[in-house]
Amino acid sequence: MPSSPVWTRPTVSSEPDAQLAEAALSLVQRGLKQRTGLFVLGICGAQGSGKSTLAKWLASKLERLGVATAVLSLDDLYLTRAERQKMAREVHPLFATRGVPGTHDVALGMQVIERMARGEAVVLPRFDKAQDERAAPAIWPSAPANCRVLLLEGWCMGASPQPEIEMLEPVNALEAAADPQGIWRRYANFCLAQDYQQLFDRVDALVMLAAPSFAVVSKWRMEQERELPPGAAVMDEAGIAHFVQFYQRLTEWVLREMPARAHLVAQLDDERRVLSLT
Repeated sequence: MPSSPVWTRPTVSSEPDAQLAEAALSLVQRGLKQRTGLFVLGICGAQGSGKSTLAKWLASKLERLGVATAVLSLDDLYLTRAERQKMAREVHPLFATRGVPGTHDVALGMQVIERMARGEAVVLPRFDKAQDERAAPAIWPSAPANCRVLLLEGWCMGASPQPEIEMLEPVNALEAAADPQGIWRRYANFCLAQDYQQLFDRVDALVMLAAPSFAVVSKWRMEQERELPPGAAVMDEAGIAHFVQFYQRLTEWVLREMPARAHLVAQLDDERRVLSLT
């Protein structure tokens, strides 16, 4: 439940780890040398792991180097509230809450990438989380024509679908109480196996920011909430603990499955310090 916001000094660094930033930059630069046209860098990481911070730094650095760059988040591709409510009625009530595969407009993301790959200027979707609604297209920012780099970041960016055996048991209290038959989690996994993989196939290189475990995600999310400006609706600890359960299943799967295939893996501690780069 929302509580009265308490404004504190932000605790999340505005700069990424220097070695991580340079390694990600080198990954992009190598990709640009090896191909012409649009290069798409995917950045995956749990909520609060520093994806947006890294993407912002890379975009600024690349622009200073004369490389036209755009940033798009999976969060900006969320379906409208009305579309998610329709899913909640027709598939499962949990789809009213944005987050899992099935709650994004993947076709919109593909359209943006395809137009950028053709060298067209394109507007970039934006989602207003405070309103839980897609922002008005009139205020969407633009990516220039002949953009060379797209930084595509998201909490499940590049995730692969889970095998059926992983679907059998609930992973937390939310699934046990609200999805005992596994309808919600199986449909989300079905969506992940379909058009999401087409979107992820457009990624040329994948960076993973690996949390030490899912247990730290609530702490990181609380820090994000405290960064919201005065007057914004802020969730309390109980609200965050409930909300992050929507993300637990796939976050834990990504932590187990993705490190073996990502192009760059940054293993983080619970303060987001980089312990190793692989």
